[in-house]
Amino acid sequence: MHELLISITNSAKQTMQAQAINAHNLANAATEGFKSEIAYYAALDPKGDISSIPDLSPGTVRATGRDLDVSINGAGWIAVMAEDGTEAYSRRGDLHVDAFGQLTNGSGQAIMGNNGPIALPPFGSLEIGSDGTISVLPLGQTPNTIAVVDRIKLVSLEENQVLRGTDGLIRMPDGFPVEADSSIEVLSGMLEGSNVNVVGEMVKMIDLARRFESEIKLMASAKENSAALAKIMSMN
Repeated sequence: MHELLISITNSAKQTMQAQAINAHNLANAATEGFKSEIAYYAALDPKGDISSIPDLSPGTVRATGRDLDVSINGAGWIAVMAEDGTEAYSRRGDLHVDAFGQLTNGSGQAIMGNNGPIALPPFGSLEIGSDGTISVLPLGQTPNTIAVVDRIKLVSLEENQVLRGTDGLIRMPDGFPVEADSSIEVLSGMLEGSNVNVVGEMVKMIDLARRFESEIKLMASAKENSAALAKIMSMN
């Protein structure tokens, strides 16, 4: 009876963790370039924790017409600087220029170039080429003074080997930076949205709620049976 209660408790714990993943996916259904997480139960996990893997399938690409919006054309990733200063990878392409001239994405992560984070001079106009090359017209200059500033670092990853951190960024298991891949292209004026299937996640949310309710009932029943068995044993 004790082993049964432990088993039900572990299952309920995994269901709660699956609900947290499900809620996180739904919360990011409108986040540009977001990749959902797929949770699955791990019966052999000694800690009773759920296992999960990132769903790296592409989101829907839409036209925005904005010069600083880019979308990866096919496979590939944009190199960014994570909060801890390490290089990581994202498909988020809603780019911005902060107050210091640094190129960032919508999450505030610095976009990496040939020699580190990309910094732009004051400019009148900007263009991002299909290979990630950034050209600007310096502020107050004539059109014939367009200059190449840097190039967005684009990489190719073995997607069956990558890990996703709690910050949502993709990394290689060894944590080392990946070499740039010149064959990867971007589409300017386009954005890749989240790949979250909202309807599927809503259905999953209902199923998980029902599962958790059933597990709570089973735990209560197991406790009642255990108490009844103990009472019977004490009478002998």
